[in-house]
Amino acid sequence: MSDPWQVKRQLTDALNEHDLEAVLETFAPDAVLVSPFGVAEGHEQIGWMYEQVFKSFPDFHLVAWYEAVTCHTPLMVEWTVTGTHLGPLLLPDGRELAATGRPVTFRGTCASFIEDGKIKTHREYFDQLEVYSQLGLRLAEPVG
Repeated sequence: MSDPWQVKRQLTDALNEHDLEAVLETFAPDAVLVSPFGVAEGHEQIGWMYEQVFKSFPDFHLVAWYEAVTCHTPLMVEWTVTGTHLGPLLLPDGRELAATGRPVTFRGTCASFIEDGKIKTHREYFDQLEVYSQLGLRLAEPVG
């Protein structure tokens, strides 16, 4: 694929289809994904990370509503994700949050660096507190 924006749009389509193989086709084999969920390096880790998202939110849907098409390094997109928490969600401390059945809607942005028609680095940014509070989690008082 010669058009970097087509690669980004292919990623969005693959995410919305929950097609892990198609998701990974957009990434270089040694790509790095950085998100509030963690850092994933290479196809195996990137695939695992997206697989967890699809298990947690089987109706995951991403709408890209702004593309900074005049910028090519990196390619910047703003988006909104919706989904229903119907599967376990891995929390930052390593625990799993059992399905709550709660819907979530959150906004975020991502930046992608594309080389030779593949995503080399993909960075996602969103407010974890916004997501976790919609799932019924609350901040804890500091200990000690």
